[in-house]
Amino acid sequence: MSLEPAFRTKWARRALGTVAVAALLFTTACNSGSPSADTADTSSGDKSGAAPAAADGKTAIFVIGGKSDDPFWSKVKRGVDDAAKVVQAQGGSVTFLGPQNYDNLGPDAAKLIDSALSQGASAVLAPDWVPEAEDAAFKRVVAKGIPAIVYNAGGIEAADRVGALNYIGSDEYAAGKAGGEFMGKQGAKNVLCVNTVPGAANTESRCKGVADGVKVTGGTSKQLPMPSSNFGNPTAVAQGVKAALLKDNTIDGVVTISTQDADSSYSGIQQANLSDKVKLGTFDMDESQLNRIKDGKQLFSIDQQPYMQGYLAVSMANGYLKYGLELPQRPLLTGPAIISAENVDSAIAGAKAGVR
Repeated sequence: MSLEPAFRTKWARRALGTVAVAALLFTTACNSGSPSADTADTSSGDKSGAAPAAADGKTAIFVIGGKSDDPFWSKVKRGVDDAAKVVQAQGGSVTFLGPQNYDNLGPDAAKLIDSALSQGASAVLAPDWVPEAEDAAFKRVVAKGIPAIVYNAGGIEAADRVGALNYIGSDEYAAGKAGGEFMGKQGAKNVLCVNTVPGAANTESRCKGVADGVKVTGGTSKQLPMPSSNFGNPTAVAQGVKAALLKDNTIDGVVTISTQDADSSYSGIQQANLSDKVKLGTFDMDESQLNRIKDGKQLFSIDQQPYMQGYLAVSMANGYLKYGLELPQRPLLTGPAIISAENVDSAIAGAKAGVR
């Protein structure tokens, strides 16, 4: 079944077209954690054509991402690794750095950006999760004439603010609005947005988008902010969702910012004995979410194609470093797409392959 449901926004259709063009363009040019690095040995390239190479004359692309045991980031890393094969064949390297946890996300990400710089990066690719903590680090990279790409979080506004080449990823607010509107059209009137990384720019934008989307059909939404230490903690999230539902019996929809939190929230809804009343949706997806959608136990997932974010970010950096290649599309969007009962089968095939 087509992955182009009628609900997908017009700009999202254009985004997937852009992704296809970018993937084709870079196929010929270039065909994960903790502060410890995953390295796959990349060649060189300045702002006016090709960027400076690392000290040894070889391209050294550094990618900052999420935790190594985060299922979403494993898909991003899969894309990074696949693009790194070409970089490695050309004699260069791609190094993936990530934080130990999300408790101090912005400052930790800034330290990783600085670490990449100190290790002789010839390009730095990173999400701009917390601008007030990370922007100065991005600017230090750019000030040295080293190209930066913002991906996954921050949007084109962040890329422009710090002087990066481009933004690659989904528009978080638009994705949230699409999900909220979809949920509203399915009858939800009071939606809880579960945010286990409060204060991060992308998760705040997601929940704001959900609220504005539900409002289109006359509904309302509020956040359930939880300490970031609860991210991926099934017991804490399940209990938090259960308590919120029992406290306010008008809540009839729950949207989570991650697949782990979706699993936990599903448990919390069950524990509250509200499975027949409360609809569940989430950002991102894996086989658990897709199987629940297929079984009628979850309403939707919002796919931002994390594999493509990692693959395109590395490919774009390598093409710029070696050949001065740039794309006219700014931002380069990888989503969103609403995955629901009508198109879940084809999404399941991608998830089994480890890329969705």
